[in-house]
Parts: sequence; C-alpha cells; structure tokens
Amino acid sequence: MSSLMFLNAETEPFEPPGPADFDYPAIPGTGSGTFEFLGQAQMAGITKPMVQIVIAGILVFVFFYYASRKRAMVPGRLQYVGEEAYGFVRNSMGRDIIGSQDFQKFVPYLFALFFFLLFNNLMGSIPFIQFPTFSRSGMVYSLALMSWLIYNAVGIKKHGFAGYFKLQSVPAGVGGPILLLLIPLEFMSNILVRPVTLALRLFANMFAGHLLLILFALGGEYLILEQPLGYAPVGVIAWLLFIIISFLELLIQFLQAYVFVLLNAMYIQGALADEH
Repeated sequence: MSSLMFLNAETEPFEPPGPADFDYPAIPGTGSGTFEFLGQAQMAGITKPMVQIVIAGILVFVFFYYASRKRAMVPGRLQYVGEEAYGFVRNSMGRDIIGSQDFQKFVPYLFALFFFLLFNNLMGSIPFIQFPTFSRSGMVYSLALMSWLIYNAVGIKKHGFAGYFKLQSVPAGVGGPILLLLIPLEFMSNILVRPVTLALRLFANMFAGHLLLILFALGGEYLILEQPLGYAPVGVIAWLLFIIISFLELLIQFLQAYVFVLLNAMYIQGALADEH
C-alpha cells in the first residue's frame, strides 16, 4: 500500500490535481458538444476563463474612466490612484526602457496591457473566482502574438522590411565565417522564439501557482477529514502552506504582469534601435 497515494482501507485514494482541473466545461446554455483543433477534441461554448477575460477588460476600462472623468488640479482619491498607476507604467516601463524620444506613443498600449494582465492574474486570488485566466495557454499565446505583431511592425515601419530583419539577425561589429552560425541563431532568438518564451513564462507561473494551491487545499482537506486522526496535523500544515502561498501568489501575479509588459517595452526599444 503506497503512502504516496494516502491510501486508507476505509476511504477512497487521494486523487492529486492535474491539468484536467483547468479544463472548465461550457457554461450551460452557451453551447454544447466538441470540435477538433490540432488533433484534440475541444469543448464548444463559453467557459469561465472566457467570461473572466471580458470582465477584466471591462473593469480596467470602468476604473480608469471614472478615475479620469473629473480631473482636478487637486486630485481626489480615485484620480490620485489612477494618476499614480499611469505614472508607474509611463515612467518605469515606457520612458526608462523605450527612451525619451519615442516612448510616449506606446504608453497607452503598455498601460492597458499591464492592468489587463494584472486584473486577470488577480482573479486567481479572488474568492469564488479563484482561477487565473492566463493559466490557460491559448489565451496567453494570443496575447503574445499581438505583442509580436506590434513590435515587429514598429521595427519594419522605421527601418524597412529588409533593414529591420538585418538589424535583428546580424550582430553589429561581427564579420567573417562566424556569421554563418550567428545569423540563424539571432533570427531564431529575436524573431521566432520571443513570443513563445514571452507567453510560456506567464502561463507556467500562473499554472504552477494555481496547481500548488489546489494541491495544498485539497490535500489538507483529505488528510483532516478522510484520514485517521494522526494525519490531521499534516493536513493543518498543508492548509497553513496554502494560506502562505496564497499571499505569495499575489506578489507573483503582480510581478508576472510587470515582467510581461517590461519585456514588451524592451522588444519595442530593440525594434526601434539603430543597432542590435
């Protein structure tokens, strides 16, 4: 009898959480059945993460609309919060990364992207929702694709198609046979791999954090309620870890939104730069 499965003759074995816990069924009345995509069956209809991503977009718009609606020289509390939030993105991710000459026209995109990401990430810690939207990889890769299109379009607009890909693929000050090795590597790294790593970083952190919370919450409940009394202290420790990790997740949710947008700003800066 394996202790790793927490088996007890009088109870069902503990089933650890896994990727299946992230596959929400369609909301009743929004569709039924399945369709095939990339060789895998997918549920048709509107799911919980789809609703969350729309709600997050609405919340971002509503909050900053009301924060900026009645602008005054002496700001109220809501205006002050909105201005501080805008200044944080504008200065730390726009001006400081992209540069003083070009950054201002990209601030609206970076600002909207940061708070859209943050609101969706924080849904993993909101009671009765408790699911980070970007723990679904499809949504993250869609966002990364949009970022990829934007910074490449910016670079092509400034340098031209051939000039941009030359800047991104040919390291400055390097010549000779070594270019046969460096050019394909630079092209892969700067053009093809970036959106994948950009998305994977956010997805993996949101997925792993939520999976860990499920494990400690359900594992603690199982040890306390389903196992002999001797297992109860371990279950209490699991619940304490669940609480501690929940607070840690708040920090990770903020940091992952920040890193995602910071990298977007760095990629835009690299696309605009005259040398790679």
